[in-house]
Amino acid sequence: MSDARDEAPSKTRRKRDAEALQALGEALAELPGEALAPLGLPDRLLQALEDYRRISSHEARRRQRQFIGKLMRDVDPEPLQAFLATRQRPGKEAARLFRMTERWRDRLVAEGAPAMEAFLLAHPGAAAAALEDAVTAAREGRSGAPKRLFRMVRTSIDQEAAAAGSPRGDALLE
Repeated sequence: MSDARDEAPSKTRRKRDAEALQALGEALAELPGEALAPLGLPDRLLQALEDYRRISSHEARRRQRQFIGKLMRDVDPEPLQAFLATRQRPGKEAARLFRMTERWRDRLVAEGAPAMEAFLLAHPGAAAAALEDAVTAAREGRSGAPKRLFRMVRTSIDQEAAAAGSPRGDALLE
């Protein structure tokens, strides 16, 4: 036979949930006020988020964060989490493209012709002759050559991504 204590969440679980709501509220507070308008948040929560932005004292911010967490209990957090995830996605995609460009540049400098063939296969619109010159200059250690090579690789990747609708070339890089 089970009693009410077995079905209620543990104190640890309740504390984790409260901290998650506080963190979500803090993330919302970092957004500009006009970005929060379409979310349909209660006025009291919007005011608490605005107050949080203005508070500079550490202890006052901690208390306000707890208050925001309390107000967040009345709001469904899933749409808010999805909203924040979509706002962060462009930054993550840009970082992924940057890393992919760095890997291609490093591979082109280290491997030479085999990497060039793989890159041109993945990005057929790339200017082969200019790219070969940039790789040669980078391998010789000329001043500014790695940056120029990086820009050329990035331009080729961006053009291919725009034409295809999404970035390509990862499979051939690995």
